[in-house]
This record gives sequence, C-alpha cells and structure tokens, in this order.
Amino acid sequence: MTRPPALTRAVERGLAPFRGRRAAHLLPRARLGGPMPWVIAIMVALTVLAAGGGLALDNLSDRARGDLAGSATVQIVEADPRQRDRQAQEAAAILSQDGAVEELEIVPQERVEQLLEPWLGTDNPQDTVPIPALIDLRLTDDADETTLERLRDLLAERAPAARIDAQAQWLAPVLSALSALGWAALGLIGLLAFTGAAAVWLAARNALGTNRDTIEIVHLLGGNDDQIARIFQRSILADAAVGGTLGFVIGTAAVWLMGLQFSALDSGLVAGGGLQMADWLVLALVPVGAVVLAVLTARFTVLATLRKIL
Repeated sequence: MTRPPALTRAVERGLAPFRGRRAAHLLPRARLGGPMPWVIAIMVALTVLAAGGGLALDNLSDRARGDLAGSATVQIVEADPRQRDRQAQEAAAILSQDGAVEELEIVPQERVEQLLEPWLGTDNPQDTVPIPALIDLRLTDDADETTLERLRDLLAERAPAARIDAQAQWLAPVLSALSALGWAALGLIGLLAFTGAAAVWLAARNALGTNRDTIEIVHLLGGNDDQIARIFQRSILADAAVGGTLGFVIGTAAVWLMGLQFSALDSGLVAGGGLQMADWLVLALVPVGAVVLAVLTARFTVLATLRKIL
C-alpha cells in the first residue's frame, strides 16, 4: 500500500533529527563475533612464534657464515703417532709463514679426543682408530678453493698426509637447511595473515547480514556507507586490540621459553641464534600489524558488500 504524501512528510519531519551522521548511530554496536578476539589471539601468537623462530634462524645462519667465512681446518691423517706429530709441526711452520694465513692453532690431542668421544667412546685404543691431528686456520680472506689449492701444494712435499678443507663446506648442507626453514617461517606468517583476514571477512559479512534491515533504515535516514563502515571498524578494532595483546603475550612467552631450552644445550652454534633487541621490536609490530589488517579488512568488506546489497 502506498503511503499518503502527507504521512510521508510527517514521518520525514519526525526522523529529521536522526539524519546523516546521527542516523548511523542507530546501528547496533555489537562486536563482530564472540570468538573473534580469540581467533585473532591465536593468529597473533602463532605469528609471533613463527617470526621469532625465523629471526633466530636468520641470526644463527648469519653468525655461522661470518665465523666460518675465513676458517679452514688442516687434518694430518697418519696412523703413526710420531709421523703425525712431525707432519703437524711441519705444516704449522709452513702455513705460519704464508701471507694468506692470519693465525693458526694446533688443536691439542686431548681436545680432539673429547670431541670424538660421543662417537668413539672412552675406551678407544689409538692403534685401532687413529685420530688425526688438527690445525685450525684463520685466513685473511674467504677460504675460496683457489687459496686452499695453493696451500695444499705448499704442504704436499713436507706434510703429504695433510688435508685442508674449508669449514664452511662442512656446514653448507646445514646452512641450506636453516635457510629453507627461514623461508618456511615466512610462508607460515603469510598464511596466518591470510587466515586472519579471511576470519575478519567472514565475521563482517555475517554482521552485515544480521543487521541488514537496520542498515537499510540508516540509509533511508541519510547515513552513508562510510559512516556505517566506521561502526564496524570500531567494533573490530576493539576485538583486534584485545586479541592482539593476548596473542602477543602468549607468543612472546613461548619464544622466551624455547630460547631458554636451546640455550641450555650449551652449543656455540645454537647460541648464535639468540634474538637481539631489534628482533624483539620486530615481534612487537606483529599485534600492531594484526590490528591494522583486521580494521582494513573489515572496512573494505563492509564497503564492498554495501555497494552490492543497497
């Protein structure tokens, strides 16, 4: 039934005080969804954990590459102990006079035996499994293959049992694995961000469907899409702030506990993977990024949906 013009004018006069910006306040300010803060908290906690792990792996890889860039090891593989010791002294004398060698150290045999003890045990006779003599080298430049080949030629005559290897070559597979894990952590962060945005999108669509009748009335009273979108932005901002704070606390606690566990291993390689102050500042940006992502996703979802349904 068509409303009489006089009645329409009366209704418009009665609703005039609610037009425009004030009309948008007629929209209920309920949260986008009860589980929303918990969903965001879980996403932030997992993101902090993945980011902390990725930063620790990056620090570990960088420190290992820096420490091993100019390092090499000379092994004197000789069964006769006297010949082994003589060649080790000869090799050390030759290498100490070379300009490419910055410093060197003949590793004490007791330390070599301690390093091999987990594999050979304590009751290992020297004549059964001969233990090579080791010389640690620190080169002035990177331990490239050209330099190593020249040093091998110098030792070939007076220390024929000597073998020179760059320490970086030993750990190359380990460093490659660390790099792959770092990329995996970055990919996981991207997936978590996408999942969080999808959850906000679904919550915003559901809230719009629930309040569709009220939104239509607000539009009739002069409220625009931007004003309605701000209502939902404030709602998701509150949810994201609570969830982001809770998730950050949980995530940082987990990263700190894992750091304590790894530091208890008392390994020089693992110790290089600790987080620095700059890394903690990066982790502190995770909940901020989560809040910004949630608010922007809610805004774009509301505006895009309103254009379709109204």
